[in-house]
Amino acid sequence: MGSPGLKRGLDSSPELRQEWRGETGRRGKEAPGYLSLAASGELGRRAETLREMLRSCSLCPRHCRVDRLSGETGACGVDSRLRVAAVNVHRWEEPPISGSRGSGTVFFTGCTLSCVFCQNYPISQLGVGRSMEVEELAQGMLDLQRKGVHNINLVTATHQMHGVVAALVLAVEKGFRLPLVYNSSGYEDLETLRILDGIVDIYLPDMKYSDGALARRFSGRSDYVVHNRRALLEMWHQVGPLQLDGEGLAYRGLLVRHLVLPGAISGSRESFAFLASEMGPQVWISLMMQYFPAHKAAGFPPLDRKVTLEEYEEAFGLLGHFGLENGFVQSCSESC
Repeated sequence: MGSPGLKRGLDSSPELRQEWRGETGRRGKEAPGYLSLAASGELGRRAETLREMLRSCSLCPRHCRVDRLSGETGACGVDSRLRVAAVNVHRWEEPPISGSRGSGTVFFTGCTLSCVFCQNYPISQLGVGRSMEVEELAQGMLDLQRKGVHNINLVTATHQMHGVVAALVLAVEKGFRLPLVYNSSGYEDLETLRILDGIVDIYLPDMKYSDGALARRFSGRSDYVVHNRRALLEMWHQVGPLQLDGEGLAYRGLLVRHLVLPGAISGSRESFAFLASEMGPQVWISLMMQYFPAHKAAGFPPLDRKVTLEEYEEAFGLLGHFGLENGFVQSCSESC
């Protein structure tokens, strides 16, 4: 199905409308993969494996090698204890994630990157949040399930997946059955991702840059592009393209987020060329234009301004150029 195109002037508020583009390929819903792992005891073993990795931490590509079990913290700023900023119902993700009843979102404190423009910087870089026992997170997931959410959305959980999987073991024993969404910066370690194979149902990673020098300047990591592309390929290998049930809700697959940044910093052409070459037209992309200067961005031109409609339209056109027709675009008035 062809794209509906970028629509102008539909929204007068700063909230951006999600426009669907592409085919759904709807099928019957499958049970979350972690249920069979729990039944065999493998889920518990994986939780322990992740925890043991904290003794010389290598959960993310930084490989800080600090002993988080002894209370040390690495670049993420979090020791072995779960630290969470919010557990709530969120209705503003992509339509297959939020659906009609919302996504059950868990915002984890800390981050493996240090983006100068982070819009959630109080949580990711200033440590906003509170310590939480594994049992409490398990109960929070069950409470969200009872509220009717479509999934559990783990936001920036890379450095805390040892606790998440341990909580999942407890939650499954009490009837938890929702798909897990891994909502990530895209800066991931392959070994950690392979441990998550069969646990995560839906991968929702960023693809922030295609240039390592820009990644270093604006997010503190020159190796972002290398690890991001390896991670996306591993995610694709595990779950493939996004799959929707009869109600249009995602239950499995990969959806890549690409935030258009001012001055072509996000490298859309090179990013889309990679996705088209390595995954083909089946890959789903969420093309986002909601950037605004936050945190330290005022001191890093051109990040000191919003994205123009022309910049977004250029990135939008590249999707068609590379034959990437599945996913979502955003639209707003030219004043956004």
